[in-house]
Amino acid sequence: MTQVIIVEDEPLAAQKLSRQLKNIDTEIEILATLGSVSTTVEFLSSRAVDLIFLDIHLGDDLSFSIFEKMQVSAPVIFTTAYDQYAIKAFKVNSIDYLLKPVNKTDLKQAITKFYEQRKLQQPSVDYQSLIQTLRSRAVESYQSRFLVYKGDKVKSIEVDTIAYFFAEGKYVYLVDKNGQEFLVDYTLDKLKTCLDPKLFFRINRQFVIHIQAIQEMTTYTKGRLKINLNPPAKKDAIVSIERASAFKTWLNK
Repeated sequence: MTQVIIVEDEPLAAQKLSRQLKNIDTEIEILATLGSVSTTVEFLSSRAVDLIFLDIHLGDDLSFSIFEKMQVSAPVIFTTAYDQYAIKAFKVNSIDYLLKPVNKTDLKQAITKFYEQRKLQQPSVDYQSLIQTLRSRAVESYQSRFLVYKGDKVKSIEVDTIAYFFAEGKYVYLVDKNGQEFLVDYTLDKLKTCLDPKLFFRINRQFVIHIQAIQEMTTYTKGRLKINLNPPAKKDAIVSIERASAFKTWLNK
């Protein structure tokens, strides 16, 4: 059996990738689905794996920090929704990457490449060199402003004036520090790749918040946290169970 872990902080994306892997290769055993840097480091510190599927943007940090915290010996296939800064670095280092949404053909090719490289016993990749390249490009890729809409008016909003984003139905809204709401042409999934993870965190399926927008936090049911935002939100901002651990780690950086 080929023992695999999936590191992905979006539950639906993780579930889809898990199903695809099982359909492609019955010899693949998925040991765990992990959603943060901290849980991945903890898992890999006590368990060896054959292959890692690794999302670049995780809830508590960029996944590159895993390699800075520990020595990773298993091959890695990166998954990302944002390819502008990644493609060249991956190709230079002969590492596979999959663009989201991951399709079955690309996934099958990546698995085949993994088996071929393992059979040939190719030397391990210099991840530290790769991470240095990716980190520098990732920082450059964070957006500094967003084009927003209100009625028939269009304006540009600086990132440092944003309090949070929230989804309502098919639409996503930006709320600035003055409480003004603006429509943005982004999904919350896409926003995750555009925002600095040290400042913004997606607490659930509806909210991405700036750390400075947190006014107060209280304990909620099942170990979750309820956040009072400033300016106040229309709906309760509650950290989901899946993201609670990564959120606490993020706050403690």
